[in-house]
Amino acid sequence: MKRRQQPDAAGGRVLTLGEWGLRTAESLAPAQRFAGRTKTDYTRWRRQFEPQLRGMLGRFPDPVPLRARVLERRLFRTYIREKVIFDSEQFMSVPAWICLPKDRRRGQKFPAVLCCHGHGHGKDALVGIRHDGRRGTDYQKNLAIRLAENGFVAMAPDWRGFGERAEPPETHPAPRDLCNVANLMAELLGYNLLTLNLWDAMKSIDYLAGRREVDISRLGCAGVSFGGTMTLFLTAAEPRITAACVSGYLGTTAKALPFLTCGSQTLPDLLQWGDRAEVAGLVCDRPLLVQAGQYDASFPAADTLAAYRRVQDIYRAAGVEDRLSLDLFDGVHEINAGPILKWFAKRLFLELPAQKR
Repeated sequence: MKRRQQPDAAGGRVLTLGEWGLRTAESLAPAQRFAGRTKTDYTRWRRQFEPQLRGMLGRFPDPVPLRARVLERRLFRTYIREKVIFDSEQFMSVPAWICLPKDRRRGQKFPAVLCCHGHGHGKDALVGIRHDGRRGTDYQKNLAIRLAENGFVAMAPDWRGFGERAEPPETHPAPRDLCNVANLMAELLGYNLLTLNLWDAMKSIDYLAGRREVDISRLGCAGVSFGGTMTLFLTAAEPRITAACVSGYLGTTAKALPFLTCGSQTLPDLLQWGDRAEVAGLVCDRPLLVQAGQYDASFPAADTLAAYRRVQDIYRAAGVEDRLSLDLFDGVHEINAGPILKWFAKRLFLELPAQKR
């Protein structure tokens, strides 16, 4: 990504926050950046970085009973869709879509995948519903439907500030990035917005664990863009996830400064200790698929490949490089659904129907 040149009216001095952020990030030497080669190196590094990540996430809300309800159930030709709602904390509830395989034997349990939506109109995009309520497909390729058609239980919640959880228009008349505004509110109350969304995702897994159709020991997680952010940090923090796909997100945080990130994706102090590659290192030794569109303008492929090589070093040191894969595909800022279906089928031990591959 080519850096915008600052006007030289100040004789080469830095005046803008954007340039300050870029230069500061490039000058940092993260204290726990992985530089090892052996499994012993990996074990020692993880023992240090894992509690550091927990500390950066900050506090989580207090748990409450889920009080889950199914609000609707519809049968489609190739899958079943339910709308559910549950409580994640005292003053917050989470609506979500559940997509189920249509054909199920009595007592049969399926692997499950938590689908993390990106920026847009929330969970609806993962089940083929446009912002105007009509059927359609966006850059997330109706992933929850496709998973259900191929024998998975797919869950797609709304994250805070999106879909049914978006603020009413009258509360934000000025044109502002609502992710940033939401994070400011969270910080004033002692939380980080990313952490709150991770909490909701963990409670989503609690909900899935209580579904009779779900084998929670075979749990995947996938998402693109902001959904990739959620997938990366959630899988690093949540050991119940068996395999994951991070699409359109893995890269270096410095390259995303100052205009390619937002309050929903920000973890305070991360660059003091490591970067996204280190967070991905905590997914190890579980299977991880990284996707990058060759023409992605938001998260350029070259930057993703640089971060991927660092993650590869971590998996190699841990002795499990075969559990890490890269899908560099001919596309833009979008999900590549086919390889995700095959990845989860392999890693969650499911035989895909031939016609659905």
